[in-house]
Amino acid sequence: MPNIKSAVKRVRTSQARRSYNRSIKSKVKTLVKKFEEAVQSGMKEAAVERFRIAASALDRAAAKGVVHKNLAARKKSRMASKLASLS
Repeated sequence: MPNIKSAVKRVRTSQARRSYNRSIKSKVKTLVKKFEEAVQSGMKEAAVERFRIAASALDRAAAKGVVHKNLAARKKSRMASKLASLS
């Protein structure tokens, strides 16, 4: 346990940020999985809608610094190619 006042505050803020970042990452992963389920089942309209939602969530997470921008771009690119192969 830290003894210095600023270090105590740093522990509190880093715990809060960690829980926030984990929730964002979990939400993004869930949305990507839902998109992939739609692709697997062959539902084109649902896949297009879920792609839009997942891509938006990835962009927001990258903008906030929760995930790296290249990770977001890579996941979006792979999702787009899966979507294109569906049609």
